[in-house]
Amino acid sequence: MRLEKYLSDCGIGTRSQCKNYIRQGLVRVNDEVIKNGAVQISRKDAVQFRDEPLVLMENLYYMFHKPAGCICATKDDRQKTVLDYFPKELSKRLFIVGRLDKDTEGLLFLTDDGAFVHRLMSPGKHVEKTYYFKALGKLPENACSMIAAGMDIGDEKPAKPGKLENIRIEEKDLDSAEWISTGHLTICEGRYHQVKRMIKRLECEVFYLKRISIGKIMLDETLQPGEYRALTDEELQMLGMESRK
Repeated sequence: MRLEKYLSDCGIGTRSQCKNYIRQGLVRVNDEVIKNGAVQISRKDAVQFRDEPLVLMENLYYMFHKPAGCICATKDDRQKTVLDYFPKELSKRLFIVGRLDKDTEGLLFLTDDGAFVHRLMSPGKHVEKTYYFKALGKLPENACSMIAAGMDIGDEKPAKPGKLENIRIEEKDLDSAEWISTGHLTICEGRYHQVKRMIKRLECEVFYLKRISIGKIMLDETLQPGEYRALTDEELQMLGMESRK
């Protein structure tokens, strides 16, 4: 790896800033001042910046509370993206694990580990995801059994069986015939607008949606929308990953 890239990946600054630091003699490799950013280094080399040792950031795993209104994209010139909530030098190294619609909030994972993405998102893994929803309309009495049996949502294949729980149905307005239905829906797929389409199949219209869990990991409710934290070793183990070394 080029020395300038190593410094950038350690969070020191942009590539151009790191080049300047190197030219100024602020970087040592194995106790030798190096002024050429193109020099190749390996993990075995001891790198210092302003006499402080550097450690390459890797094996990054974050829990993010996605707010409604931002999109799950790497970059967009018109809309705010999930990665805009992270420092620039960190965000360029992260993958978004799965997607949430622009108007949906809740749990997202971000990582620099491709194997972690595959483990959670591969269709054959069937990782469960649970959503809390609010919908206009009154869910039918057989809503749970319809979800549990799998249902046609307009694709070539029916949606796989899911689980509908904690249903509450209330009148929106005592002077009207409108109803509000809320509940938790657990699915093991990630089709386009899947939760909204499944609830619509039950003749209700979702107006609020929040993902609250992926696998066994619940969204940390101390995180405000737009905030993130590192996954703990215990959480990584719950997701079938090894702890950080």
